[in-house]
Amino acid sequence: MTWKAGRNDIIFISIVVLVHLLFFLSACHYTRIFMGDSFEYIYEAINIKKDGWFYSGNPALPALPEYMTQRQPGYPLFLLSVYMFTINNWVVLVLQNILSVINIMYIRHTFGRRGYQKRYDWLLLLFVVGYPSQFINANNIAPEILLQTCTLFYLGNFIKLWQTGRPANALVMSLWLAGGLMVKPVLYPFAAVHLILLLVMALKNRADMKRLAAAALLPLAVVLLYNYSNYTRTGKFHFSSNQAFNAIYYFAAYFSQRNGAEAGQYFLRQERAATAEIPDYKTRYDYANRRGLTLLKENFVPYMGFHFKNAARILIEPGKAEIDLFTGRLTYGRLYSKADEGFYATVRKEGMVNGARLFLAANPSMPFILAILCINCIKIAGLALWLWSRRVAVQVRLFVFLLIGYFALAAGPIANTRYFLPVSLIAAVCAAMAVGYRNTPRPQK
Repeated sequence: MTWKAGRNDIIFISIVVLVHLLFFLSACHYTRIFMGDSFEYIYEAINIKKDGWFYSGNPALPALPEYMTQRQPGYPLFLLSVYMFTINNWVVLVLQNILSVINIMYIRHTFGRRGYQKRYDWLLLLFVVGYPSQFINANNIAPEILLQTCTLFYLGNFIKLWQTGRPANALVMSLWLAGGLMVKPVLYPFAAVHLILLLVMALKNRADMKRLAAAALLPLAVVLLYNYSNYTRTGKFHFSSNQAFNAIYYFAAYFSQRNGAEAGQYFLRQERAATAEIPDYKTRYDYANRRGLTLLKENFVPYMGFHFKNAARILIEPGKAEIDLFTGRLTYGRLYSKADEGFYATVRKEGMVNGARLFLAANPSMPFILAILCINCIKIAGLALWLWSRRVAVQVRLFVFLLIGYFALAAGPIANTRYFLPVSLIAAVCAAMAVGYRNTPRPQK
């Protein structure tokens, strides 16, 4: 099927490209294109290029097993596609901006065939442009845009599968999920959800049961094979070394809220020191994982309330720290050493009115941030209306809810805007569709 660009399409894509260009030029001006994890991805790409070594640490230092599995190879291989010709991160950013434009156009086109009306492009643009994380991450050496691509095409092929029932769509869907979980480990538990989903569809479509079942197993097989590869290199059957400390990080955020940032940082230092004393990697991994789960179980009820509250907050988070890091107003050192100076911490300490006043005085960019917050609130309200609307098949609505809810819950208390980025465009287009439904009479049956 061919797609012909009309006047609305040309205007829409021109604005999208222009905004990307402005952010790219801003990145050239501020030069803040590296995040905390960037150099680990860069190291791994260069190590692959030079020695075929999937290792995200500095090769000049003694090798540590943690760095053998800390970063999945998807994004380093993306970097390598540039580094094979030139080690130039600005070329990487150009490619990521192109990919971001493709993502925006793809989600618009996908839902355009399922009820999205182009006369509401202005609203979709408001939701997209009003979420600067999209453009900041396109101009950071970070895997979020690539993960977004995998997530959007995964959703698009689910919609095709639901409409056609063709096993080929299930296979493509599985390949995009497999690609996504090799970009960032956040998606690898979703392989189990994917398995259940496609097996249920296979039971309903007995004619193609074998092919659907095979497609269902593909992402899980990738996870198991990668786990085994990590076992041969480290002696521990696992997906990512980050996984061991995740529960401790979750609890540390809860501990910090109750006891203050300084106490939370001290707690983390103590836990890291205790873990580092264990010489064997497998034992060290198991200890950290067990320790984190124990802490969460001991504080299960209050922690879960804290987790769900922060998971919900990610839906409207404007990303002030991300914007300030991009413009150079904030450094990672200050971000982590002065955690008590954030908006939420200031309001908790000084009260809503006085805290907001003090924070505004110290942060002149807050009016812009508040505008983003308002746009996000409208967007999430629109998403809720879309999820409630009966004009969209319940299967599609449930799947969108599942995807967005999964990323929100996975982020929990360590959430910031980049963790929501893989599904942010989905929320934007669904919210824009909901406005169209409110202004268009329901078709008569």
